[in-house]
Amino acid sequence: MFEGEKTFVFWIGLIILALASVGLFGILWMLAVWDGYGDRLEMFKYQVPAFVGGIVFILVGLYMMKSGVKKTLD
Repeated sequence: MFEGEKTFVFWIGLIILALASVGLFGILWMLAVWDGYGDRLEMFKYQVPAFVGGIVFILVGLYMMKSGVKKTLD
């Protein structure tokens, strides 16, 4: 899928993808180990914007990676 010469756009997309993945993992981990005073569902309601934003940034990063590869003529 990513065969060819990687351009600057590819590497920026990879960084965006990695940061968004780490952010989503942090949200999911926090929901998994939450043992506080509040309810998990109540906490998840406040995390929805960050969760949706993380998914959007993952899609943007994947698109940038896909469009940032120059095809080689064989």
